[in-house]
Amino acid sequence: MLQQKTRESRPWGVGWWSCLCRSSLAESQLCHFHAVLPQSRLKLPPSPAAFLRRSLRAPPARWSWRPQPLWKKVLAATAVGAPLLLGARYLTAEPPEKRRMRLVADGVGRFCRSLRVGLKISLDYWWCTNVILRGVEENSPGYLEVMSACHQRAADALVAGAISNGGLYVKLGQGLCSFNHLLPPEYIRTLRVLEDRALARGLQEVDELFLEDFQAPPHKLFQEFDYQPIAAASLAQVHRARLHDGTAVAVKVQYIDLRDRFDGDIHTLELLLRLVEFMHPSFGFSWVLQDLKGTLAQELDFENEGRNAERCARDLQHFHYVVVPRVHWDTSSKRVLTAEFCEGCKINDVEAIKSMGLAMQDIAEKLIQAFAEQIFYTGFIHSDPHPGNVLVRKGPDGKAQLVLLDHGLYQFLDQKDRSALCQLWRAIILRDDAAMKAHAASLGVQDYFLFSEVLMQRPVRLGQLWRSHLLSREEAAYMQAMAREHFEDIMAVLKALPRPMLLVLRNVNTVRAINTALGAPVDRYFLMAKSAVRGWSRLAGEAQPSVYGASLLRHARVIWEMLKFEVALRLETMSMRLTALLVRVLASLGLMPSTEGLYEYLET
Repeated sequence: MLQQKTRESRPWGVGWWSCLCRSSLAESQLCHFHAVLPQSRLKLPPSPAAFLRRSLRAPPARWSWRPQPLWKKVLAATAVGAPLLLGARYLTAEPPEKRRMRLVADGVGRFCRSLRVGLKISLDYWWCTNVILRGVEENSPGYLEVMSACHQRAADALVAGAISNGGLYVKLGQGLCSFNHLLPPEYIRTLRVLEDRALARGLQEVDELFLEDFQAPPHKLFQEFDYQPIAAASLAQVHRARLHDGTAVAVKVQYIDLRDRFDGDIHTLELLLRLVEFMHPSFGFSWVLQDLKGTLAQELDFENEGRNAERCARDLQHFHYVVVPRVHWDTSSKRVLTAEFCEGCKINDVEAIKSMGLAMQDIAEKLIQAFAEQIFYTGFIHSDPHPGNVLVRKGPDGKAQLVLLDHGLYQFLDQKDRSALCQLWRAIILRDDAAMKAHAASLGVQDYFLFSEVLMQRPVRLGQLWRSHLLSREEAAYMQAMAREHFEDIMAVLKALPRPMLLVLRNVNTVRAINTALGAPVDRYFLMAKSAVRGWSRLAGEAQPSVYGASLLRHARVIWEMLKFEVALRLETMSMRLTALLVRVLASLGLMPSTEGLYEYLET
């Protein structure tokens, strides 16, 4: 009632003015809203069509348009165009060209993988020696345990990298296996898997290679062909097959991409070795690969391997216990080698040899005699005789036969170097320092004593030349210490040698390692020396003119030299055996150390 009364008593002018003010205020707010609304709409994101139209318009006058630099245009065009062009090229290329293009891309991966493995091993050794073992005594049990684990990790990394990369990497790993006197045992045990168990390839690749080389798949060339390989090596894998006449054969099939990637792998290994040489100047092996890459390339030609096998069979035909599988040329090419299939076990498989009832001594003697014949007389030397390439089987006479496989890597040693090597070996046995120096100089080496130890792979000082099975552990320790202390001198000796001698040393090393694996049942050094004297006598006889009087005198001189050598050799053997017996008796009585001080005792 009071409010109603108040409104009724309000003057008319005041009410009108109040309504007018409220109406003006509302209109002003509404106009402000409509004025702000277009501005807010301008801030919304434009539609794609509007954005396209706006981008096509000329830039505002206040903006200055600047052209892109030429290098940016080229870079952008290359980044977009190169993959498109390569993709188009790959789609239109033939299968061999596609394979080469894939290898280029894969080569980058192999290089990065190799670099990663090398850095991983280097850092692992650095961390162990400089951090974990800092202040730890070198020969303490803790030190040996840590280093053994480090060696095992490094060996595992090397095997994994070699199998992943294949080709030359596997072959280099196989070469390391023959240095069991210098490398830690963890390396030797692990790297042995590379001798005949490399990475196998699929059947599609085998068919593709046969179609390229023979224009026919394997089942057209053979009555039977087993696609499952019985062995996979560094350069090829071996399949069992049967010819149409029923003959059992072994078919060696090269990895289809190996020829295409060979040069790239060589360059990669050279670069990695140069990097290692830059980081560790004393560890320089790049020159070895540089000198041997031509010889290694010969292994890719299986026709050359077949010819090598036939020549080896002719050279060793007077050794009736040596078997070289016969080559079947009608089913062979530069990348496929078909040869007679020969059963047998690896020469270092002691249990299998014993199960056949064969004598270790007989096998070791035959092995040493066969390869000594090549080194000292024929000069045509099998340079890759690792255990996977030498099989043992029982012959018709119930004794051991040696089956020699993989004749791709051979080295020829000329007559001058063979004669010098024969006489050097003889001089080492006879302790003739003057002759050792003269014949080592004929081979280009000045440090004759160090070279003699490298060649013999054991001490050669007076009183240290023992029968190989008596001191095998001490010999290995001696050679490892010698390699550490005189590494740079050894490298200088190897660089001074004629390049063919490098593969000869590999042969000598591998035979020595096999003899050790068999338990060293024979004295390899004396057997090699006797072969050297016989080889020298035959070489001297062939070099002189066949005049009757001169021939008779020369023949008498050769007989005298061999007689003198035999007497010296047997006296040396008797002396060493008597000394060994005396030392063993004294050690059993507790009058002298048993093995640790044995060398020092013999020296004094």
